[in-house]
Order: sequence, then C-alpha cells, then structure tokens
Amino acid sequence: MLSRGGLVHLLGKRIRAWPRTAAMGNDCSNNLGIPPGKGPHAVGCTDFMMDHTAQGSFFRLYYPCQETEKPVKPDWVPCVEYFNGLADFMKINRTFGERIFNYLFGSFKIPAAVDAPFKSDAKCPVVIFSHGLGAFRTLYSAICAEMASQGFIVASVEHRDQSAAATYFLREKTESEKADKSEPEASGPVQNHLVREWMYYRSLQHGEKEFPLRNQQVKHRADECILALDRLTEINSGVTMHNALQTRFDWTTLENSMDLCRVAAVGHSFGGATVIEALGKEVKFKCGVALDSWMLPLDDELFARVKQPIFFINSEKFQWAGNISRMRKLDSAVVQRKMITIRGAVHQSFPDFTFLTGNWIGKLLKLKGEIDPEVAMDLCNKATLAFLQRHLGLQKDFNQWDPLIDGQDENLIQGTNVTVLQSSI
Repeated sequence: MLSRGGLVHLLGKRIRAWPRTAAMGNDCSNNLGIPPGKGPHAVGCTDFMMDHTAQGSFFRLYYPCQETEKPVKPDWVPCVEYFNGLADFMKINRTFGERIFNYLFGSFKIPAAVDAPFKSDAKCPVVIFSHGLGAFRTLYSAICAEMASQGFIVASVEHRDQSAAATYFLREKTESEKADKSEPEASGPVQNHLVREWMYYRSLQHGEKEFPLRNQQVKHRADECILALDRLTEINSGVTMHNALQTRFDWTTLENSMDLCRVAAVGHSFGGATVIEALGKEVKFKCGVALDSWMLPLDDELFARVKQPIFFINSEKFQWAGNISRMRKLDSAVVQRKMITIRGAVHQSFPDFTFLTGNWIGKLLKLKGEIDPEVAMDLCNKATLAFLQRHLGLQKDFNQWDPLIDGQDENLIQGTNVTVLQSSI
C-alpha cells in the first residue's frame, strides 16, 4: 500500500502550498485515470455480499458485459469510510486524511459499467483476486478490468481479517435505530432492516510480533478466497443467491457461465502470500500469480504442500534477499515456478494509485517508479494472461506473450535483480 512516511512528509510540508483550485497530481499529465481493459469485451462490475455477517463472502465482481451507450461507472473509492480507513492505515488524522484523499482521488471512476448485463459467447475462466495490506476490493481495477475484458470472471475479495484499510458487514438494526427516521442512510443500497458495521485496519500493538498476526490473517484470507469460489460455484449451478446488497445485477444470468475447471488465484503483496496459502488449501485453484508477494506471513511447512504452478511478478524496488529466498523455497523440478522482475517498477506499480497522480507527486509518495505506469501494467497483465493460458489450458491468443514469462523484454529481468545465495529460479 501507500508509503506512510512519504505521505506524511508530503502532507505535512507541501500540501498547504498547493493552490486549492488545481487538481493535485496534474503536474505532468491531463489524462490521469485508470486505464480501461484492452480486450475484446466490454466490462461490467457489481458487488456481492452473501451472508451479511462478518463470516460471509464480500467481493467486487468484474465480468464481460453487453455494450451500453452511456455506461454508469462506479466511484473508485466507494464511500467516505474507506478514506477514513486509509487515514488510519497511514496513521494520520481522519478529518485531514479524508480531505486530502478526497481531493487527490475522489473524482476518479472505475473503467467498468455498474450492474451491466452479463454477456459472453463462451464459458469464462475464473480469477479470485486478493488485495494487499491496507487496501480494499476496488483498488486493483486496472488489473481486474483487463482480465474481464479478456473474457475472465474476476472476484476481487474484500478481506475481513482487519488487514483491509476498511470494510464492512451488515447487522440487524436495533430498535432505536429502527425508530430513528432521521438517521441518514449509509452510502450504497442495503436492505431496510440492516445497517453497516465498519471494520478498520488493525495496527500492530506495542511490543507485538508481526508473524503471529499476519500468519493468522493469511489463513483467514485464503479461506475467504475459497469461500468466494464456493459462492461462484453455487451461482454457476443455478442456486438462488441472496445478495444482501440491493444491486440491479441479475445473478441468474451467470448460471452455467463459468468454466470452473479453469480457476486461478491472483494477488498483490499480502495478497500474493494469500495466493500461495490458498493454493495449499484448495486444489480447485489450478495456478497462482503472486504480484510483488510479501512472504513473511507464510508457514515454512506450507511450501511443500503447494503443488500448482506459480508465477512471481516482482517490482525492481521492493524485494529483498530474505523475501526472495522464501519465494525460492517454492522452486520445483516438477511444477513450473517462474519469476520475472519489472525494471523501474515500485511496489505501488500494481494498484491503481500509480495512474492517479502526476509524476513528481507520484514519485514522492512512492506510487510511481521510473517506468511508465501503463508500460509496467501492460507487461504485468500480458505476462499474467500468457501464464494463465499455459496452465489453465485456454484456447486464446495469450501465448503471443509467452516470451514475457521468461523475462524477454527490455523492461523485464528474468528472475530477480536481488542477489541471494541460492540458485536462480
């Protein structure tokens, strides 16, 4: 997620000097925004929450859809509580953080049509996506929309292990809440007898060791990815689903729409670790793509249990020897394990933030590297698609990008730029 130190430095020393009428980040580009998918399909999105409790499944679904003349696109950040969560994660004042985040990012939209009718000429392979620490379900829309535009159904899970900046579940209203007609409605449609209960990021307590917490969280996260796949399996089978969120999307149109023999897990940072944990727990995931994976949360004994192909796509500026060494514990002479590194990329080259700030602000906040963000994302997405075709047995043309899997591009490094003692993957 965002660099706390970089943002605090920026906000504390620079923000008061900027003109209030200027859009922050527009110092080098008038075309800031999340790039749309490049595939042949228009992209729709909707939210799904089955079992409104904290134990239920909550995800943003991206899917191929019918073309619409004037598609309604959702806000990139769904409501103010997510700004509050980002402020908590960054350890800055909520009021100040809300003002700044809204100013920086409040006007951006996701490149997908809300609740647009599903449309696909063939059964869609499935991707379950896991976000990073301090993120939430909407912050990787450039990746998810690209996958959907290429014919995938993508469920971007919002994790409820207190690693998200913010998330929520629904609870029954109390009698006083039912009687209070003046109480403002929470943003977004929910059933009348329910109210949102927010969960925010949990920081490490003073003296608390990180591994026990993160290890517990990664197991919870993997279970949530598996639960999302279970819900999609039921939807695909025609089981009537009760969505606690009152969206207009017709879930019955997804019956028999998914190729559940072709399922992959993809995730960034803590989500990369979640991918590996999920592969070890559920063989229905046929392969995994781990984007700049953070390996600390994983038990060493897990590695021997993971039998599926894995593709590590790293940034040049984030990785270190200890983390790479743990990735290499997954090396195998039997199952394909690949690694590439994107030159000039930073850890935030994978979430959408990298597209939403201009050059100097983006670099100050460590949201941009030296490489053009769209070039980095294009390499990431094409390499991912090629790997998914190879290991899901897809009949697509993604194999045109097979050389990227081996780092064959001027902006890629085969393996890693980090020096470690073990032999290269």
